[in-house]
Formats: sequence, C-alpha cells, structure tokens
Amino acid sequence: MARSIAAGEISPVTAVEASLARLEETEPKLRSFVTVLADTARQAAKRAETQASSAARGPLFGVPVSVKDLIAVADAPLTFGSRSMAGNVARNDAVAVERLRRAGAIIIGKTTTSEFGCKAVGESPLTGSTRNPWNLSKTAGGSSAGAAASVAAGVTPVAIGTDGGGSIRIPAALTGLFGVKAQFGRVPVFPVATTPTLAHVCPIGRDVRDVAMLLGVLAGFDERDPHSVRDSFPDWLRACERDTRHLKVAWSPSFGYANPDPEVREVAEAAVRAIAGMGCVVEEIDAPFDDPADLWTAEFYAGVGTRLETVLHEQRALLDPDVATIVERALAQPAQAYYRAQHRRYDFRERVRAFFERFDLLLSPTLPVAGVDAGVSVPRGIAGRNIVTWVCYTYPFNLTGQPAASIPAGFTQDGLPVGLQIVSRAYREDDLFSIAAALEAARPWAAHVPPL
Repeated sequence: MARSIAAGEISPVTAVEASLARLEETEPKLRSFVTVLADTARQAAKRAETQASSAARGPLFGVPVSVKDLIAVADAPLTFGSRSMAGNVARNDAVAVERLRRAGAIIIGKTTTSEFGCKAVGESPLTGSTRNPWNLSKTAGGSSAGAAASVAAGVTPVAIGTDGGGSIRIPAALTGLFGVKAQFGRVPVFPVATTPTLAHVCPIGRDVRDVAMLLGVLAGFDERDPHSVRDSFPDWLRACERDTRHLKVAWSPSFGYANPDPEVREVAEAAVRAIAGMGCVVEEIDAPFDDPADLWTAEFYAGVGTRLETVLHEQRALLDPDVATIVERALAQPAQAYYRAQHRRYDFRERVRAFFERFDLLLSPTLPVAGVDAGVSVPRGIAGRNIVTWVCYTYPFNLTGQPAASIPAGFTQDGLPVGLQIVSRAYREDDLFSIAAALEAARPWAAHVPPL
C-alpha cells in the first residue's frame, strides 16, 4: 500500500476511504473499535494529498493504521477499556503515535482492549466482546483484541497494540497474524504505563516484513521513558533476507508445566519441522525453566491495582468483576511479599539468560488452546490459572524483557489459527525476524483469509 501510494497508483484518500468502508462493514460483527476517528482521518488524508514533495513523506505515508485504547492519541478518548474512564480524553500523543504520524501513517481509530489490559480475552464492560473473524463465536483474544480482529479482517494492514503478559502474541495466535514484542525499552512507552516494568508497545500485521517496517518506525531512544534503549537497532527488514542455517533452536512443547491441546501441539510441531528442514539445528527441551506465574501476577496486578485503588473503593460496580477481584488480591499482598517476588524475578531472568547461552531461539506453542469461546475468561479444562496466566507460554518473557513473537503455524481441523511463539536472546530481534521470514516463505499463510 505504501509503495502504491508513493507511486501515485492510489491516493491517501482512497486508502483511508477503503479502510473506513471495511471498518463499517465488519464492525457490527467484530466490535473491534471503541472510537472511530473518521473525520480526522479524512482530513489527514486530504492534507497528505497536498504534499507533493516526496522528501516530506515517511515510510508509512498515507497508510491507515489503528491504535489500541491503552495508548494515548491526542484529543481522542483514552478509556483503557473501562467504564470508569469513559469520559477521559488524552491531551497529547504517546511517543509511538508521534512516530506513526511522523512516518506519514493516518490513524483511523482506537481499538478495543480488555479492561486495563487485564484479561487474555477480548472482553470489557465498556465495549463488550470483540469477536474473532475466523469464528464469530470465539474471542479475538486479549488484551489487544480490536487490533488483531480488525487487521485479520482487512480493516488496516497493520496496527499497534501493547503486551504486558502476552497481549499482542495471544490475539495474534488466535487470529492468524504476526505480532512482535521487541526488547523491553526498544519502543519507548510514554505516558508511563500502568505496569511500567512489563509493558511494551507492539506492532501486529499480516506479513512479517510489514511488521518489521512498522517496528522500525516505532523503535528508538526517547528520554521520557527511563527504560528506553539508547543503542541503535538493526535493520529488521534486512534481517528478513538473512540465511538462518546457523541458528541454534530449542523447541519446548510444554515448558515443563503447560498442557497444550494435542492438536495445537501437532500443528506447532509441523511448523518446527519446517524450521528444521531449513537447516537449523533444533533440539527438543522439556523444561527450560520453572513456571513464573506467581511472579508475573504479583507485579502486573499490583501495578493495575494501584491505578484503580480509588475506583475499587468508590465505583467498584463499574469494573469487570474478574478484574476487581484479582487486583484486590494483589493490593492485599504485604510489601515484603511483593519485594520477595521482585528478587525472585531477577533470579528467574538470570536462569533464562543462562539458558540462551546454548540457543539463539526458543520455540513453543503461543497458546495451549486454539479458539476460546466468547464470554469466557479462562478456557474450560484449564485449572488453577488466573485470567492471564492460563496462557502459560507468554508471560515469562515480559518478566525477562527479551524479544518474543507469535507467528501463524497452521490451522486446526475446525479452521482455527494456531500460533508458534518465537523467543530470541536479549536485543536479538534480528534473529527473530530472520526465522519468521524464512518460515513465512516456507509455509505462506497470506492466501488464508477469514470467512467473515
């Protein structure tokens, strides 16, 4: 689309109008947007058409995109998927939105999220249930529900969401997309996130190189984020062309504690065999580390609970009952228990770092199941897990901060997408993009579109 606009084959107005038309067509079924910015998008597209000089055009010039409603867009509602924030309007753009605009992208709307990103499904009291375009009885996944559903349905080619425990990888897996959580701090997060040591701003799309290009727009140092990485970042588009035969790859179907559905494991293993067929050395590993679910829960929900403390006391009925219950438990933990969990988090990070001394990449299923019924917070048959830790595979790498992605691995007999998680060493997104592009070439998925 960017190339066609740059070549004058289509105009920004045409691209935006097509995007808004697809949004209007799919929205009654998907419910993927909380705010549609049609008027401002049309105005931006018309202004773009007056920019005759190609020197002023960024890499996303004229391309329509969407922004998750945990990310600030100036003068647009910023509701965090919560009725308690229904009247809140952002004063300024988030850093990521500044960079989208600078690259020439046109924002068509804000996409749905579970309340404050607290669930791994696409449900919130404010917007209801965001559905999966592959099967409308299923959730799109969370918390970047609307971003995934709308991209899968062809509303925009790419979108930005967030990931504090798997929130870009989970819906990417459920909707057949490629979503990447880069190294922590690679994409600046400002204004400060509710969970500032876990949260990432992330790209999602239907194509590996699209996502590489978008991540290149979003990444780079910004002093407003104290965690922002100062180092320059690789050319991720160039990394998509690299030979992958030198990569040492670990495959762990369960991490030693997950219990994936047999069909999910089978589909993921087929993708792993394809990677081995490219010449990579693949070794199966049973249990690379212990389950850090309690460490993640202590950190994530304490952060959200601190932000919601007043609402919990004064307007609890406005909140999702599942969210209210779990953040109350997190707030009740003694300070000593919280800090013990923090020290254990650093121990966990070191164990994972040592594991990656032997391997360049770790592969696993992204989720233990394919397809989750709408209206369900924790899928049936998964016991002893909370509203996020049922995902099993994703949250460990928010604790470590290293790059992780979900890439389409194939489909179940019922036609539901299955994701393969790819995790790289710290700061090595280039390895992740290399293997993702090679897998996409070996097992292309672009021809598969939802029946919506």
